[in-house]
Amino acid sequence: MTLKKYAALSGCLAITMLSFSTRSQTKAVLFDGYLVAGYVDHGGFINCTGPSIKFTKKPYSVLLGLLPSLRIKEDKVAPGATKNSALTPNLGFGISAAFHHLALQLPFYYNAKTTVKNGKWNPGIGLGYKF
Repeated sequence: MTLKKYAALSGCLAITMLSFSTRSQTKAVLFDGYLVAGYVDHGGFINCTGPSIKFTKKPYSVLLGLLPSLRIKEDKVAPGATKNSALTPNLGFGISAAFHHLALQLPFYYNAKTTVKNGKWNPGIGLGYKF
């Protein structure tokens, strides 16, 4: 899969998830948080914010916390070798900022050590929606 396909898939999944968010007639919020799609380490991610420290001064808000995510990245391995699934669950951390409903996120994800690469933290960037 190419980067364009990852970005398109991330965008489609984010739009689908946004379409499920609604508010009832009494203005009670059914979901409170952020939904973000973005790019990290030659792949994509989709996440919702998890436990965090939140600072709010309307219309701005900033979160610093954990980011439960689905990472979308194709493994590049030798032909015939086993590889990981392109869609994997992951936990990152980072900062998310919002202005009204527009969210910008700077996440960090860890790639574990393998036989050919050292483990390292990878920064990313994402854009999303604040509910």
